[in-house]
Amino acid sequence: MNRSVKVAVIGAGVSGLSAARELQREGHRVVVFEKHHRIGGAWVYDPRTESDPLSVDPNRETIHSSLYLSLRTNLPRPLMGFLDYPFSKEETGDPRTFPGHEEVLRFLDKFADEFGLHSLIRFNTEVVRVEQIDSDWVVESNPRGSASGSQERETFEAVVVCTGHYTTPRLAKIPGIERWPGFQMHSHNYRVPEPFRGQIVVIIGLGPSGFDISREVAPIAKEVHMATKIPHGMDFKLENRDNIFYHTTIKQVYEDGLVTFEDGFSIRANAMIHCTGYRYNFPFLDTNGAVSVEKKWVEPLYKHVFPPALAPSLSFVGLTYLEAIFHVIELQSKWVARVLSGKVHLPTEEEMMISVQKDYQQLEEKGVPMDQTHCLRPFQADYKHWLAAQCGLAPLEEWRENMFAECIKNFFEKKDKFRDQWDDDYWDAIICS
Repeated sequence: MNRSVKVAVIGAGVSGLSAARELQREGHRVVVFEKHHRIGGAWVYDPRTESDPLSVDPNRETIHSSLYLSLRTNLPRPLMGFLDYPFSKEETGDPRTFPGHEEVLRFLDKFADEFGLHSLIRFNTEVVRVEQIDSDWVVESNPRGSASGSQERETFEAVVVCTGHYTTPRLAKIPGIERWPGFQMHSHNYRVPEPFRGQIVVIIGLGPSGFDISREVAPIAKEVHMATKIPHGMDFKLENRDNIFYHTTIKQVYEDGLVTFEDGFSIRANAMIHCTGYRYNFPFLDTNGAVSVEKKWVEPLYKHVFPPALAPSLSFVGLTYLEAIFHVIELQSKWVARVLSGKVHLPTEEEMMISVQKDYQQLEEKGVPMDQTHCLRPFQADYKHWLAAQCGLAPLEEWRENMFAECIKNFFEKKDKFRDQWDDDYWDAIICS
């Protein structure tokens, strides 16, 4: 007989919605805590920005969303849906294969409606503390607008953390930055290009946000200088963008506004945008040292999900990146739900710790920095097949992996046209074959 567990899910973004659906399917009693008024998490656009554009002031009001107004997906629809619930084109929606963020949010709304998830969610309720007492988890929350105006406490048998990792910015370490007089911003607070009109702008990083923001700012800026880790000499020029210049990383900045790069180039700039990613942060979670984020990754976690000392009652869904994350989140959610119901058994704590250490050793042997612990590349295929097997599913179709690889290839080869030159007919034939 399956075990039914009372589970708290923290967050109603993609991870929280997926976890809630799978937990409910397994017969668990689910409560989802969402501090905002609607579902969607990182896919809810908020035109507001934080009072501190670098997001380092601990007293600032935190804005959860990191979306800029023009953002489109950097993966095509077949990789942005769930395995049994595809992200299909709607007659009244965005028709593009790489749609805007509004279309993703509509898809998530439809998903939540289809599986009756809204009734599980406590909106406008911020979780302020999660702590294990004896064998149960106590969740303290702050419902906005409650009659009592006080925090509420509730006991659960398990907690699934689904708060995402695109809210707490990580900044580049640059010699002299404390005295540099120009304007600085993290991409978390970028919304529209207009503030940079006529300026000389330095953008740090060439991930998806750095790429998009640079091509959006360039038409109205005087110059855009990209500080990247891409090998020097690699051609990354964009057509019709003759005011974007690519350099190696920043060497130092100075009080007179000068920015020098490791390649020997220097420029006096007006503004700097840190497109340098995010760090993991769970300020509400007290594990008495069993889980740490001090080293820029969450440790120790068995297969990126379960902390060995607290498994299976505590789990994390959605920490991994550089992959078709909807698929990974869905498989992680299915695994967690089945473990809690007793259909799937975890190894012992000691065995899980040995597995974690082997994973760290594998990263070291491959030359992967430890702060990329949750980056699935180059082990993504094995990880997804392993998760699928744990859930009693067949391995994922090969076309999914091939499609993701094609996205990366197109990004470097077609540059700013990689979304709009996608061959839909070719991939439709592959998927249907």
